[in-house]
Amino acid sequence: MSRAHQPPLVTGISPNEGTSWTKVTIRGENLGTGPADLVGLSICGHNCLLTGEWMSASKIVCHVGPAKDDKGEIIVSTKSGGHGTSTVSFKLLKAEKIGILDQSAVWVDEMNYYDMRTDRNKGISPLSLRPSNPLGIDVDKGKVPLKDLEAMFPGVSGDFTSENFSATWYLIENHSVTSFDQLRMAASNLKKQATRKNEGSLAYVKGGLSTFFEAQDALAAIHQRLESDGTEKVEGSMTQRLENVLNRASDTADTLFQEVLGRKDKADSTRNALNVLQRFKFLFNLPLNIERNTHKGDYDVVINDYEKAKSLFGNTEVPVFKKVYAEVETRIGALRSLLLDKLLETPSTLHDQKRYIRYLSDLHAPGDPAWQCIYAQHKWILGLMQNCKEEFINDQRVGLGAIALDLEGDPRPSALSRIRDTASLKRGCSLRTPRPSTWRYETPQQVQFVEKLSDVVIGQLPNFWKLWISYVNGSLFSETGEKSGQVEKSKKNARQRQNDFKKMIEEVTHRLVKLVRGALLPSTLTELELRLYGGWESKTELTGPWLTQVIHTVRIIFEALVALEIPNDLLQVIQDLLLELRHHCLLVTLHHTAGDVKRLAEKEDWVVDNEGITSLPAQFEQCMVQMLQSLKEPMETKPGEVNILQLDQAQDQASELCVDIMRVFVNCLEQLSNKTDGDIDTSHISVDLASPDPFSGLQEDFCATLEQRLLIILSNCQYLEKHTFLNMAEHFEKHGFTGTDKITQVSVHAVKELDESLFDAYIERKSDPIVGSLEPGIYAGYFDWRDCSTPTGVRNYLKEALVNIITVHAEVFTVSKELVPRVLTRIVDGVAEEMSRLMQCVSSFSMNGAIQARLEINALRDVVASYLSSESHANFKQALEALPQLHSGADQKFLEELLNRFKSSMQLQLTCFQPSNVQPVKR
Repeated sequence: MSRAHQPPLVTGISPNEGTSWTKVTIRGENLGTGPADLVGLSICGHNCLLTGEWMSASKIVCHVGPAKDDKGEIIVSTKSGGHGTSTVSFKLLKAEKIGILDQSAVWVDEMNYYDMRTDRNKGISPLSLRPSNPLGIDVDKGKVPLKDLEAMFPGVSGDFTSENFSATWYLIENHSVTSFDQLRMAASNLKKQATRKNEGSLAYVKGGLSTFFEAQDALAAIHQRLESDGTEKVEGSMTQRLENVLNRASDTADTLFQEVLGRKDKADSTRNALNVLQRFKFLFNLPLNIERNTHKGDYDVVINDYEKAKSLFGNTEVPVFKKVYAEVETRIGALRSLLLDKLLETPSTLHDQKRYIRYLSDLHAPGDPAWQCIYAQHKWILGLMQNCKEEFINDQRVGLGAIALDLEGDPRPSALSRIRDTASLKRGCSLRTPRPSTWRYETPQQVQFVEKLSDVVIGQLPNFWKLWISYVNGSLFSETGEKSGQVEKSKKNARQRQNDFKKMIEEVTHRLVKLVRGALLPSTLTELELRLYGGWESKTELTGPWLTQVIHTVRIIFEALVALEIPNDLLQVIQDLLLELRHHCLLVTLHHTAGDVKRLAEKEDWVVDNEGITSLPAQFEQCMVQMLQSLKEPMETKPGEVNILQLDQAQDQASELCVDIMRVFVNCLEQLSNKTDGDIDTSHISVDLASPDPFSGLQEDFCATLEQRLLIILSNCQYLEKHTFLNMAEHFEKHGFTGTDKITQVSVHAVKELDESLFDAYIERKSDPIVGSLEPGIYAGYFDWRDCSTPTGVRNYLKEALVNIITVHAEVFTVSKELVPRVLTRIVDGVAEEMSRLMQCVSSFSMNGAIQARLEINALRDVVASYLSSESHANFKQALEALPQLHSGADQKFLEELLNRFKSSMQLQLTCFQPSNVQPVKR
């Protein structure tokens, strides 16, 4: 397609805005080949083809018509290119109307204006006519009913000619849905109107200069006509005659109305006097009204009346007024004293304090009532905190007696006690020795004291701080800022007393910290401070759970003060207190846990499970886990706090105490092993023989022997080493404890030492009788290796020794299968060593003796083959080497037959020595 046939494209218009009939120049491309080619031209939807003048293919001039749209495109249509497009738009402005009260250099037709007041069809005077749209933008009526507007704006009107005109009403009524840009345009229009009025009439003279010239010509023509008639020469000028007529009319009117006007002036004077008396009637009643309103508490009414009287009669010279006003000042002075007493009265709410301060400020009270209130509140808070401690110190005996009486009257535990018992179980206190019955129902005095102290601080200090903030920002005297003088004075006074108030807050926080230290950390105070804040020596030291509750309470205090945006430097002492309380709680909990662990020995019931262990290791682990859980809250690092487990001193102390706890438990095991049978009460131990596992516990009326207790403790030691201590290391690491490797190493070393000691003691008690019975058994009946009969089988001494070993096996197996190889291997080592020694001591053997000895040694070795160690192997080998060799095949065959006969005859008894995957049957 060639360029000539492309559709028209409008790329520019100048100007781009204007009122109707504004001349514009349109520029673009392909706007036609000539005037005849131009067939269509529209601006903002209005056809402007009649006024259009084609200049060239890129330029057209026309006048904008009265379009309906405020803004639209410029569309050009040609025969050659068809319907075109536009990349620009034109903004149509509304023509400005001239109001009847506006200055104008030309005549304006008043009939174009109408009354905007709805529901008023009666005639109106020309003076009431006014512009229909003073803002110069389209009126966009909303849907707000007139009744609602009258209810929202009582006493005002939306009519801008009214004295009570409300701009808000007018905007809601006429522009409720108008956009913000339109309102900005309206504001600009108002500014332009004001500017035009300020420019004076000169602008209108310039704008309508031709009109003035026409008026001048008309006056000159009139004057010339009068001179040509000659009337002025005979009767004088027209203006002079008019002046004379007006003067005569004025004189006549004065003569007629002089008496009437005189009476009117007298009546006006009398009326004015009565009005003045009526106007100031309240002054004479003001003293009585002040007294009445003061009794009713209507201080605002009193202050308003006083301000009014002061403005009218404060500087009066009239004696009567001065006397009455002096009485008013006397009553106001009494009111000032009353309000000041109420302001300094405690306790009081922040609302009342602000109210009284404003009253005193409005009454121009001397001094600074706000600061007096702050100072009084500070002293009162300090007194409350100190009284808190004195009440607990002085009334503790009375309180304990009342609690005891209450407990005697009602044996049921209270809800608070049940909650506290539940909390103590969660914190790991279930393993502690029972306290007296009254202990469960009573919170320790120190804890009650800290909680009450917390109530005082949290209840009073926030209002105290808010009062200061109101004093600083001036809101004590004005919420809206209308009393700027008082506000600035308040801010100035606050700046001067800022350091004094900081000292007040420091005194309160230091008093709080010292009172808590006196109750819980007396060692951190000096002797003088102990006399002031101590006195808790007769109280028992708090346990970990109660210290945790105290820490929780102190944290609540700190968080409440932080929420008030009190500077951190003023709260640092509370942070330091929290750190020491957490450290103290850690040490106390660990110490108490050591005592709990020490008492675990009393809970040993010697009942073993399928693993060969008693409940003691589980109780120990549970005790430690409960201890760590109870430390979870105090060790938790809140915002702004220090991780106590990262402090070197706390790390070392906690690690040492944990090691001590582990050693205490190992000592418990050692003490249990050293107790005699008479020291242990096991009469309560029984077992249900009908249970699926009939050996899950000791038999009825069974008392654990010393050997059985040694085996049980050995089994527990193995479980501790392999499981419990490793679990504890994980728990310690999970809760942030450091030095777990050291704790584990020391614990395992202590358990191993105890294990070796107990194992040696058990082996000594079991091995020595078996080994000692071998030599007497061998030589029983004057047996001689050099002169003995033909062997018929294994002799009874060896069978008796095997039965004894089987007895040990059964005893160990009943407790723990894991211990069987270890115990039997040591016993077999002793037996093998003794047999080797006995064989080597024989000087010579007969052939029958050699066969008998070889039979017994081989029988013993083969039976206990599963429990042979390298040492026992060597001893059996040495014993056989000490015997003569059997060279005859018949002798060897005979030996094999005897050996097989022995194994066959004792097959049932020797079954326990065979390797088996059968699970152990435990008691």
